[in-house]
Parts: sequence; C-alpha cells; structure tokens
Amino acid sequence: MEPVVIVGGGMAAARLARRLDAPTTVIAGERHPAYNRVLLAGVLARQYGPEVIALPAPGPGVRWRAGVRATAVDTAAREVVCDDGTREPYGTLVLATGAAPVLPPLHDGELPEGVRAFRTLDDALTDPGERAVVVGGGLLGVSAAAALAVRGVDTVLVQQGERLMERQLDAAASALLRDQLTALGVEVHTECRVRRLRPGGVLLADGYELATDTVFLACGVLPLSGLARDAGIAVGRTGGIVVDDRLRTSQPHVHAIGDCAEHAGVTHGLAGAALEQADVLGDLLNGRAEAAYHGSRPLYRLSLPGPIDVAAFGTASPTDGDDTVRLTDATRGTYRSLVVRGDRLRGGVLVGDLGAVGQLTRAWESDEALPATPLLHLLTHDGGN
Repeated sequence: MEPVVIVGGGMAAARLARRLDAPTTVIAGERHPAYNRVLLAGVLARQYGPEVIALPAPGPGVRWRAGVRATAVDTAAREVVCDDGTREPYGTLVLATGAAPVLPPLHDGELPEGVRAFRTLDDALTDPGERAVVVGGGLLGVSAAAALAVRGVDTVLVQQGERLMERQLDAAASALLRDQLTALGVEVHTECRVRRLRPGGVLLADGYELATDTVFLACGVLPLSGLARDAGIAVGRTGGIVVDDRLRTSQPHVHAIGDCAEHAGVTHGLAGAALEQADVLGDLLNGRAEAAYHGSRPLYRLSLPGPIDVAAFGTASPTDGDDTVRLTDATRGTYRSLVVRGDRLRGGVLVGDLGAVGQLTRAWESDEALPATPLLHLLTHDGGN
C-alpha cells in the first residue's frame, strides 16, 4: 500500500493514524505525544498530570516524528519538506494542522515576556505566578480562568463582548456562569477592551492597568492553512482548507481533517467534529468507498475545575415561531433551557447539572418528533427515567 503522511499531531491525526492499514508517518510538530486537548484545563489546574490526558499510542505501523515541523508541501514530487531538512514522500497526504490562537499584533513576531496563549500542553504546564489575567471570555478563556482560580492564582478575566461564551449560551446561562466563576474567585470584566500588553501588566482601553505575572490569551483560533495555501491548495472564506464529502482538497492525493478543514463553508473547531472526520477518512483510505462526511452538529460540553458544568447544542436562542422551555433552580445553581420548533428539538443550554444532557442531545441529533408527553420531563436531572 502507498504510504500515508499526516501533518499534525493532534487528536484528529492520532485518531486517523490508529485506524489506517497503510504504513503511516505522522509529522507531529509538538514534542509531546498526542494528548486530549479538551482536558488541558485540568492540567493547568494541576488536578492531574500530562500522562492522564495522553492518547493511546499508535500501532507499530505508525512512525511518529515528534518535534518535527512541516515547512512545505511539494505536490509535484508528492513530498513533505520538514524543518530538519528531511523530505517525506507520500502516496496520500493528510493535513491535520489544527488551528492557531488569535494573537495581537506583535513586534518581531513573538509574544512579550509573561504572555502565553492557552492552546497547547506547554501552555498548560507553565507557572502562572501569583496573579494572572485571561483575555477572552469564550470557551478557552472560561476554562483557563476556572483552572487558575482553582489552583489558587489571583485571576482576572477580561472579555470584550457583553457576556461570557456569547456564541454558545443565552443571556441567563451566561449570567449564571459568571456568578459561578466569581464564586471561585475570578474577577470578571465584560465589555472591556485590551489596548496593550506590557511586561507585568495589561493596559485596558479606559487607561486602567491590570498588574499581572502572566497573561493568557484566549481570543479565539484561526485554521492553520498556510502550508496548504503555499502549495496552491484552495482555502475557503473561513480560512480553512476546503474539502468535499470525501475530505479531499483541491489537490489530488491530499486530504484535510480537523480544525484546519472547511467543509460546506464551515470550520468547526470542535474535537467531536475532528474525530468524526478522522473516522470517515480512515474508512475511505482503508477501502470503504461508500463512506462520506456530511457535516457535524455543534455540541459543547465543559466540565471545568470548580466544578462548573456547561453544555450547549444547536440553537441557544429562539427565533420567530420557536417555543422555549426553561427550568431554573437558584438554590442548586442550575439552569436548563430548550428551544423547540413544532415537534422538533432545535437546541438547548444546561449549566450546573448535566444529568439530562445525554437524552437531550440524542433527541436533537436524531431530529425526530418529540414525544407527546410534556417537555418538562426532558429537563429533569435524570432525563425523565
């Protein structure tokens, strides 16, 4: 069988490498073995070590090149050029380069001293000192802030938008999440823009400066598609590498999966979607011609240090013609909301108690008619059982 070369050593790459029958080389980039990126907050909180989040090692047919980076793809010669001067020939190339954190304009292309992104295991292993500022109130920023607070670090979370996790949560769920972070000791500032990062401080737009030992940037991510673009492979409007239902790029013998891939105009940036794509491509490369990828449905589930439990799927806010069912328990600090259109579940948000999330997401993913029994039973902690 022709050799497969995978560029990238994240969750999607590791999943695909374990599934393939062909001899496979992984150009991993990071020095660490593959790990579960979803669990980085637990490492940052020092609740467990890196070995806990390590993924199963690939089989004997896989050559894993840790700490080596791909610098170019020669599609004519069907080779990948590496930063150590070697060239890896491929029969099939899979780009699983992931995504990179959004960073402010930098002098000399480097982060100032004491400033880190929150994206890799090395970021999670850093010593934050006694005081930290997290910039960004999305999924990554909330995870980092909760982890730092549990660890005993004096933590400030700065969010430019009106509320935390505004893309995933409705206003009520976001407010409850903010209360729970505050209870952990996180100082939360929304509608607050950062003007400049300085050694030992974060200067806000209003002129106030936050003193800090470490700044964690969690302002979103962008697909890492430069390698593909330089090789003449099509990149879409989201910045991701354009793929079809067979996860093929515009270049023969080249596929893309994970956070770097754009399918049907969407770059998911979610672990679940990356793993689904890896499974489909594994089937295709192993000879299952009928396999195809038709997209993924966004499901967010966070179990953060604290503990803070959050889940969101589908549409969080209703539109015209939708019904909303909500259940709030102020004593227990829980919130559940469902968006229903006709007899179909269109989305939901849960904070504090995720006991019903399994049944709810199954009903949403199946897109089948809801039972005639009252919807309230779907919001109970046991899923109505």
